[in-house]
Amino acid sequence: MIPFGYPPMEMRAVTDVPDGPQWQYEPKWDGFRCLAFRDGRDVALQSKAGQPLGRYFPEIADAVARLPGKRFVLDGELVVPLDGALSFDALQQRIHPAASRVAMLAKKTPAWYLIFDLLQDEGEELVELPLAQRRARLEAFGRAFDGTTLRLSPATRDRRVVDEWFARVGGALDGVIAKRADAPYASGTRDAAVKVKRVRTADCVIGGFRYAKGSTAQIGSLLLGLYDDDGLLDYIGFCSAFSADEKKALLGRLQAHAGEPGFTGGAPDSAPSRWSRGEDRDRSYVKLKHDLVLEVAFDQVTSGRIRHGTRPVRWRTDKSPRQCTLEQLATPDQALALLD
Repeated sequence: MIPFGYPPMEMRAVTDVPDGPQWQYEPKWDGFRCLAFRDGRDVALQSKAGQPLGRYFPEIADAVARLPGKRFVLDGELVVPLDGALSFDALQQRIHPAASRVAMLAKKTPAWYLIFDLLQDEGEELVELPLAQRRARLEAFGRAFDGTTLRLSPATRDRRVVDEWFARVGGALDGVIAKRADAPYASGTRDAAVKVKRVRTADCVIGGFRYAKGSTAQIGSLLLGLYDDDGLLDYIGFCSAFSADEKKALLGRLQAHAGEPGFTGGAPDSAPSRWSRGEDRDRSYVKLKHDLVLEVAFDQVTSGRIRHGTRPVRWRTDKSPRQCTLEQLATPDQALALLD
């Protein structure tokens, strides 16, 4: 039996979707990677980092336990559908230490398990088989999925379908995974799959900055804002992807704009992250006048905040700060359409 702690296959980031008959394409879901282990009556869910997830997602463990097979290992993604979209915020809320809270959320915001690989079936290890054969086995195995809690994630060998996915769901799709159809399961490595994230850009006002940890000689991050319908500057994320030399050089430029008003609408988070493990983080920031506009690239928006690898593109000295509005973050929430 493949043991709990088995490292899942990873993906190497690339900028373009590869083309050719050797590739299988799948949607890149914005959730938690999860391996599901079943050995008789025992079911265990494992995160990408090898941590147990079963206590946080009892409805998934129960659904896996109801499958007719007795000994198998699945690979997939945990997501939470909410109001017609996949909510990463609701998914994060499922990680809670209180059992009563976990039970309540399992009923209020039940998760789905989107399954894209079968690593073991009735004790037979399949990881040495090429993906094309594993996919065929998974599709046969997946006839027992309930279509609600457990779902077969879409896959195609036709490159044109990828363009149709993006056209169909707009900016709601996080990206595409391309896997070598002729390759075995590459546990713990990036040798058999690549990921292409859908990149978007926005022109943002710099509402403030934070110093680097333990130093006032260079910045740590720029705090990004966009104007709401009331003309107030709302905090929408941060950008820290600068070299050490760039961070030092930026300090003088930013200090020349220091002073009120900073963020006049939604402000930077004051509460600690649920992932901070009790660390006491300084969340104060230096306020800046609304003079500087920076175009940034990003991969994902959740609840009006930019997530995932925000990168600077260019300073927009030609752009009026008042032109930087929240409309730039609007995106259709239609990723669920790919599961129809």
